[in-house]
Amino acid sequence: MKGLMIQGTSSGSGKSFIVTGLCRLLSNMGLKVCPFKSQNMSNNSFTTHDGLEISTAQAVQARAARLRPETFMNPILLKPSHDQSSEIILNGISYAHSTEGYRNFTQHEGINAVRKALAHIRENFEAVIIEGAGSPAEINLNSTEIVNMRIAREADVPVILAADVDRGGSLASVVGTLELLGSDRPHVKGIIFNMFRGDINLFTDAVKWTEDYTGVKVVGVLPFIKEVKLPEEDSLITVRHSKNYGEHDVIDTLTNENDGFDLIADVLAKSLDVDYILRLIRREDTTLQPQ
Repeated sequence: MKGLMIQGTSSGSGKSFIVTGLCRLLSNMGLKVCPFKSQNMSNNSFTTHDGLEISTAQAVQARAARLRPETFMNPILLKPSHDQSSEIILNGISYAHSTEGYRNFTQHEGINAVRKALAHIRENFEAVIIEGAGSPAEINLNSTEIVNMRIAREADVPVILAADVDRGGSLASVVGTLELLGSDRPHVKGIIFNMFRGDINLFTDAVKWTEDYTGVKVVGVLPFIKEVKLPEEDSLITVRHSKNYGEHDVIDTLTNENDGFDLIADVLAKSLDVDYILRLIRREDTTLQPQ
C-alpha cells in the first residue's frame, strides 16, 4: 500500500509528533491520508463517536488528518493495570487482560485485527502514515511483535527512523538500531533527527557522517518545539493518572484547535525533504546518490 512508517530508536523519540505533523502536512496538500498504529500501550484513551475506545494519540492524528477518529486507526490498545498485566482493548472493546498468553493473542486475534484494519485503509485512503512503538531493535520481541517491522512488512511500506537528539547519543542509537535490524534493515529509507536545540548548522557534519556511514538519507533535522503540547501517552508514567479524553478534550490540547496542527506541519515542511517523503509514499525511486 502507499504510505510510510515512522519508527524510533527508542520510546520518546517523537514518533507520535512526526506522524501528527505529516498527517496535517499531507492533508494540506490534498492527500486523503490516514494515521495508523497497530498496537498502543497507554492509559490515555479516547472515546469515539460510536462509544468505542482507542489511543488518544491516534485520535489526535486523525484530527490532524481532518478525519473522525475510528477504531481501525488503532485496533489494539493495551491499558496497563499493574506491572505485569494490561487490559486488552480490541477494536475498541475490552477483550481480556494480558498474561502469559498475550504472545499467542498477538499471532492470532491480534494480527488478524491488524490485517483487517490495514485492508480497510488500503481500500479507502490514498496513503497511510503508520506509527511504530518503542524500538524495532528489541531482538527478544522480534518473533512475536506486531507493531514495528512486522507491520512494515504487512503493509509493505518504507520506514523512516526517528532519533531524539535532545537526550544525547542519537548517532549511536541510529547506527546501533540499523545494525540490529538484520534482514529488515533495507526497509529503512530515511532518518529524522528530532528535537534539536540551537544552531542547526552545527549539526551539518553529523548529518553528512550519518549518511556516509549508514548509506541512508537523513530526511531532515527537526527543531525542539515547545509551543505545542500533544497529550501525554507514556504507558507507565500515566498509570496512576488515567483519563478518558472526549473529542473536545483532544482538540483543546492543541493551540486554537487547527492552529496547533498547522504549526507542526509548517515546521515539518521547513525542516524535512518533503519531495523525498512524497516519493517514498508513492513508491518512486529514492536511491541515495553519492555526493
